[in-house]
Amino acid sequence: MEHIAALLLIIGCSDDLAQCSELPPPVAVYETVEECEGDLQPSISLFTTKHPQVFGQCVEVDPAIEEEDAKLVWDVKPDGTLYAMIEVPEIMIASRPESREKDYLSQE
Repeated sequence: MEHIAALLLIIGCSDDLAQCSELPPPVAVYETVEECEGDLQPSISLFTTKHPQVFGQCVEVDPAIEEEDAKLVWDVKPDGTLYAMIEVPEIMIASRPESREKDYLSQE
């Protein structure tokens, strides 16, 4: 299985940044952040004639997270700053009934 260290996110926006959408980069996933950063500017350049505003970012991926649980979230701020991160839902840990009973008895 391939280790993913970074995702290349390219966003195209209108002049006033009111409408933005993800654009398909030539390569979306990278094994190192450095490889992603090396492709960042050339990938952004591919879209500059098609969209008035184009933003890009290499988003670091923690190898410990499960891919199916992670979600890429992004936002372009009014000042033109691209904010992006991998969001992982909180994990709830359930205890076994016997451990809860033991905890309850130790409180008495």
